[in-house]
Amino acid sequence: MPESRPDRSTFVSIAALSGLALCANVLLAQIATPSPSQLTATGQVEVDGRQVAYRVRHLPVSSFPDLPAPIAAELATRGCLIPQTYQARRPENVIHGSLEHSGSNDWAVLCSVNGQVSLLVFFSTATAAQPIVLATQPETDRLQQHDPSHELGFNWGIDAASPQHVHDALAGMDKRPAPLDHDALADSILDIKTVYHLYRNGAWERVVVDQSL
Repeated sequence: MPESRPDRSTFVSIAALSGLALCANVLLAQIATPSPSQLTATGQVEVDGRQVAYRVRHLPVSSFPDLPAPIAAELATRGCLIPQTYQARRPENVIHGSLEHSGSNDWAVLCSVNGQVSLLVFFSTATAAQPIVLATQPETDRLQQHDPSHELGFNWGIDAASPQHVHDALAGMDKRPAPLDHDALADSILDIKTVYHLYRNGAWERVVVDQSL
């Protein structure tokens, strides 16, 4: 029996698909790799009637290699940079957890575009092109003094909070929400307060914990 070989059209199709994939990867790399000058935002804002300098460091999406490819591509398409808090010692503000329900594989990201920061949540049950937007604020509304130089830094941080963490954090409240069986999203102003976003029954609940007391 003669050996069966792919016809020429098969090779053409494979080559075309490979070319498209290569172009997509090159485009994603170009979008996701900003110049060094784009990674640090500096300027001055008015505080109590005087001008105070600020500095906010960002990381490109490519700094988070564990992000699923569709989410990374969506963030790159949006032009997202990931703002880092003044406390950052490693890449932060991209988190993974079970935010929708127990065992779900979800992500949340702080995305900064043109000075506006959005808190995006990507449920594994939804397409990457349709993240939930939990909050949006100007980057300069999230500045805080943090060292003797009086320079302001970015104070917005997010993290996944386990059910036990949420239980412990809310222990002093008179009226606590029913316990979760999955992670909450901790949305913090460093050393001041944390908003716990709890998702259940198709809706988000917000519980605020004041840490400045």
